[in-house]
Amino acid sequence: RVRRAGVREQEIFAVLTDTFHKPGFKLHVLVLQHLFCLAESGALTEPMWDVATVSHSYPNNAVFVREYTIKLLSSSFPNMTAAETILPPNTNIPEAYSNGSGEEEAFIQNLALFFTSFFKFHIRVLESTPEFVTLLLAGLEYLINISYVDDTEVFKVCLDYWNLLVSELFDAHHNSDNPAATVNLMGLQMSFAPGMVDGLGSQVMQRRQLYSNPMSKLRGLMINRMAKPEEVLIVEDENGNIVRETMKDNDVLVQYKIMRETLIYLSHLDHDDTEKQMLRKLNKQLSGEEWAWNNLNTLCWAIGSISGSMAEDQENRFLVMVIRDLLNLCEITKGKDNKAVIASNIMYVVGQYPRFLRAHWKFLKTVVNKLFEFMHETHPGVQDMACDTFLKIVQKCKRKFVIVQVGESEPFVSELLSGLATTVQDLEPHQIHSFYESVGNMIQAESDPQKRDEYLQRLMALPNQKWAEIIGQARQSVEFLKDPEVIRTVLNILQTNTSAATSLGTFFLSQISLIFMDMLNVYRMYSELVSTSITNGGPYASKTSFVKLLRSVKRETLKLIETFLDKAEDQPHIGKQFVSPMMEYVLADYARNVPDARESEVLSLFATIINKYKATMLDDVPNIFEAVFQCTLEMITKNFEDYPEHRLKFFSLLRAIATFCFPALIKLSSQQLKLVMDSIIWAFRHTERNIAETGLNLLLEMLKNFQHSAFCNQFFRSYFVQIEQEIFAVLTDTFHKPGFKLHVLVLQHLFCLVESGALTEPLWDVATVPHPYPNNAVFVREYTIKLLSSSFPNMTAAEVTQFVNGLYESRNDPSEFKKNIRDFLVQSKEFSAQDNKDLYAEEAAAQSEQERQRMLSIPGLVAPNEIQDEMVDS
Repeated sequence: RVRRAGVREQEIFAVLTDTFHKPGFKLHVLVLQHLFCLAESGALTEPMWDVATVSHSYPNNAVFVREYTIKLLSSSFPNMTAAETILPPNTNIPEAYSNGSGEEEAFIQNLALFFTSFFKFHIRVLESTPEFVTLLLAGLEYLINISYVDDTEVFKVCLDYWNLLVSELFDAHHNSDNPAATVNLMGLQMSFAPGMVDGLGSQVMQRRQLYSNPMSKLRGLMINRMAKPEEVLIVEDENGNIVRETMKDNDVLVQYKIMRETLIYLSHLDHDDTEKQMLRKLNKQLSGEEWAWNNLNTLCWAIGSISGSMAEDQENRFLVMVIRDLLNLCEITKGKDNKAVIASNIMYVVGQYPRFLRAHWKFLKTVVNKLFEFMHETHPGVQDMACDTFLKIVQKCKRKFVIVQVGESEPFVSELLSGLATTVQDLEPHQIHSFYESVGNMIQAESDPQKRDEYLQRLMALPNQKWAEIIGQARQSVEFLKDPEVIRTVLNILQTNTSAATSLGTFFLSQISLIFMDMLNVYRMYSELVSTSITNGGPYASKTSFVKLLRSVKRETLKLIETFLDKAEDQPHIGKQFVSPMMEYVLADYARNVPDARESEVLSLFATIINKYKATMLDDVPNIFEAVFQCTLEMITKNFEDYPEHRLKFFSLLRAIATFCFPALIKLSSQQLKLVMDSIIWAFRHTERNIAETGLNLLLEMLKNFQHSAFCNQFFRSYFVQIEQEIFAVLTDTFHKPGFKLHVLVLQHLFCLVESGALTEPLWDVATVPHPYPNNAVFVREYTIKLLSSSFPNMTAAEVTQFVNGLYESRNDPSEFKKNIRDFLVQSKEFSAQDNKDLYAEEAAAQSEQERQRMLSIPGLVAPNEIQDEMVDS
């Protein structure tokens, strides 16, 4: 029956060329697209041609359909000008679309669908003869014009195809430089030996030449219609006003990603044409010929999007002209809104080119001083974007600011600190915090300890002065600290310190030592106020603005200490210096407080401390346990909803203890250990993914550590069967699929353990089991078969036995073990009708990593600011 597809294709082509403008056109296109997909898929195992009448055989159905389509197009070619009759090539399609009737709009939509679908499968056919090339170029011209239509769905259809075509042209060009290149030729994967490369290179160059004119026009399209990047915060609203963006549009961000990738491929295909078009359009902005907010926006977004795609010398030459022209444009243009738009674009462009800024100090200094100017501009969004861009630039160019540059008398950071108060005077508190993090990055790059401490002292002079005033007043009257404005000032000072600590790490030691004990005293006082308010006012007291403000100070204090200790180098003396005072001020306070007044950040702080200082914290673990264990468990085990932050952070703390201070767990009484194990099981039963994963990771640490301890038999005799039962319960209930990888690891560990001989005592209860098993492996195998047989009554005993035997046989092969479990689940009634993508999460992650490596191999495809490297800027 499928062999008649060729006849159907002929009929559809005939109808198609005669009914471009009729309602059924879209359906004809979809049917044709389906036929092409069917032939390419390999799903048809029998030939589509009539073997009785066709004189020679074809290698496969895809080749047959291509050759058949060539013949069909040859005979249909006179009728393929139907589109030109209805829509002459010189038609302004965007204007015709906006002014046209519903039927005319539908025709243009259908035309886009036809061209993209047909070119996707048969563009190689159209390249095969001069006659077809004429048709191909005309079709591409139509498609480029249709791409300017102001309709999101039409543009998406076109953009998806342009991305596909350009990436395929780039791959062929990119691979032609490789002597053993593999390229897609006429839809067939063909490897070329080194001797054939010259011929292949010639073909690639001819093909590039064929598409040079359409690709040049496509560059213009991408520049004119570039979507807004995430970094840009200043937008035009529906009333034509320039405002700060309040909500991210995910559709626009996805579109930007595709357009950026397409333009980078286009840039690689012809850097010179890309540069000329962009500079020509920028000149028209300066001359006023094409001045408009949208024109400047899309141009600058396009310029920023190709960062890293050019050779460094070309990029330098290009950026010198771009930044010079944008700065000139900012100077000559009048009007608050106009200047805000230009400022936004300057900041976006310079933020995308750290390599250029590192190589050109004068431009870097000019740009940073311009950002300082923008920090005084009160137009919504400009100050936020200036602070964001400043941080981004400093992170990539920090060394440049701490050395004395040619023509300068002092490092830029020193000059900046001298005028610090003036620079930040118009900024909001959250913007000041960002600024302090940026300057902290500069100071961190200074290698001279004496200069570094001097810079830090100058940076923190303003907040330290205010802090000293507040503490001085509090020593005279503690009531002073209860004033809401004073509490807000304390909170702001702590947040400023946290921002600086984020970038300075170990080098923040002198500053935090200066305020540490006073900070803990404020913490204790505010904690007592919170506890008293909640005790007297009931649960609703915790929702009052006064209590919320007090708790914000407590949390920020904990966050500051945690940030510093986490970022500081692994020096045990630093940890000990800060941990001892916190035992009384923080831990004891946590234990004393009513549940609603306990801060979850206490748990994460001590998890960070143990992860950082590891076994040196062993002696402190009993005190930590005593303060947080029992009281936190009582809070989180009543139900699955209350205290969500405490849940996650409590299990993170337990995991840190199990990993680095395991001897402390061994010292627990059997009752306390049972509480720990019950809480772990409770955690991985949780439907909240983060809590379940933390519980499973903690369980794995416990299993590994107990296996290698003197208490191996005792522990597994108590918990082996329970753990296996609970893991199979969550593995097979369909609600915990995201934890599949960790479920598999736990089961594999248990099965390997029981076969290893490490367990020398029976896992079964010898008092209740009438007949002894020869060994633990036999017992666990029989127990597992019974467990699964009761859980999956629809499966036969033979099927379950085969599955369990397969698990034992594959226990030493992680990938095969995982595959056996996944196959078993997918075949079960419970999973068969569900979306099981979480069961393949590891494979998906590996594929994503492979794609990222491919992108990293193509200059510019991963933006410089997204590459987490320490860029050399010496």
